[in-house]
Amino acid sequence: MKLITIEEHTLDTAVARASAGRAAEVSPHFGSAYSPAGGLPYSPTPEELEDLDEGRIADMDEHGIDMQVLSNLTTQFLPADVAPELVRRVNDRLAAARERHPDRFAAFASLPTSAPEEAPAELRRAVEELGHVGTLIHGRTDDEFLSAERFDPILKAAADLRVPVYLHPAPPTRGTSVANYEAGLDPVVATRFATAGWGWHNESGIHFLHLVLGGALDRYPDLQFVLGHWGEMIPWFLDRLDEALPQRATGLDRTIGDYVRQNVYYTPSGMFTTPHLRFCTDVLGTDRMIYSVDYPFVGNAGARGFLEDCDLPADAKLDIAHRNAERLLGL
Repeated sequence: MKLITIEEHTLDTAVARASAGRAAEVSPHFGSAYSPAGGLPYSPTPEELEDLDEGRIADMDEHGIDMQVLSNLTTQFLPADVAPELVRRVNDRLAAARERHPDRFAAFASLPTSAPEEAPAELRRAVEELGHVGTLIHGRTDDEFLSAERFDPILKAAADLRVPVYLHPAPPTRGTSVANYEAGLDPVVATRFATAGWGWHNESGIHFLHLVLGGALDRYPDLQFVLGHWGEMIPWFLDRLDEALPQRATGLDRTIGDYVRQNVYYTPSGMFTTPHLRFCTDVLGTDRMIYSVDYPFVGNAGARGFLEDCDLPADAKLDIAHRNAERLLGL
């Protein structure tokens, strides 16, 4: 069974350095979220994050991963004056990795969202010239959702190019974190609560719902999004959302459930848990489920076995393993 995973990360050193200061201003948990002491259970080394050659491919081979769709993190935190140049370099770097290993890698484009006037042209360049298969957006920019008017040209460009937007979590903004996730808690507990334990999944779901409720998918009805971590909490409240926010209240062209089922693909992002799989299969089906590991924040070990051993029909497993990714991304 061919296995393609689509939320697999790298981090360019220059981007990491340039974004660190601004990220710390925006989110108090940005740095500690990725440290062994303060954040995720699996904390990769810089070498693992940067590697786009032998080490990464050897790990893929060991655990039965045929292809990764790469994405570079933290570009949403770049200062506007350096973002366009650094993002171009990142996209060129990912394209070079794909050229070196065309059967093993594809890539999502990074975008300079802090300089949004530059972003549509960079997405077009990345897709049309470099061969990238969409874009990954790492949380809010300047404390604003993609539904803000200044980002609409990005959505239009993605819709025109017919490529998806992977809406990826990021640590909550400072105000949100203080109000919702800290409140006297131990700093380590607050960091995990605000990030991997709850916060960035909740915030990502809210981000997508802002796009829906703001009318983005009425303006661009064919635009596709990808949500990780089993849909970032949205599937569990889909019926409630439709009950509380019917079309007569929202004025939208479709129900929220329709947008989710027609404009969203979803992935496990390394949360290999059978109850999540069963629930999402019941609510959303498998024709929009795509596999992902969240490497190297989650290791590849066990990823293939979870899918092979799960209680789904063989044909559905093939859709999840590679066919849905191939159809969405043109792989």
